[in-house]
Amino acid sequence: MAYELKTKETENSVIEFIESVESDRKREDAYRLLDIFTETSGYPAKMWGPSIIGYGSYHYKYASGHEGDAPLVGFSPRKGKISLYFATGDTERVLRDFGKHTTGKACVYINKLADIDVDVLKALITQSIKFLQETYPND
Repeated sequence: MAYELKTKETENSVIEFIESVESDRKREDAYRLLDIFTETSGYPAKMWGPSIIGYGSYHYKYASGHEGDAPLVGFSPRKGKISLYFATGDTERVLRDFGKHTTGKACVYINKLADIDVDVLKALITQSIKFLQETYPND
């Protein structure tokens, strides 16, 4: 049975999604993140699945044969915390100066934008895009 990816690029409105965020502070942070990610990545914001705002894309294929498309970087203003999506690479060194955050398997979690260093965020965005484009060059 083929595995169907849930997180695909959609035509849904990024602005409508941000406007649906209940918390005023999270909604304000989402608009600031929208500007930071768009300006830093050079890609337009697109919805990936129902709740991830992603930038650019790359195609991956693992040794297992599993393959798919994913955004180069992205974020999601979730109810609990804001999720920031970056590639692996050498993010640990950069995250030392990032500010208050926690990490998960594939993302970094923050409570609010004021807790982090925006310049470090921009470096993470740039580093992630470079890492993924080198790791998964377009054929």
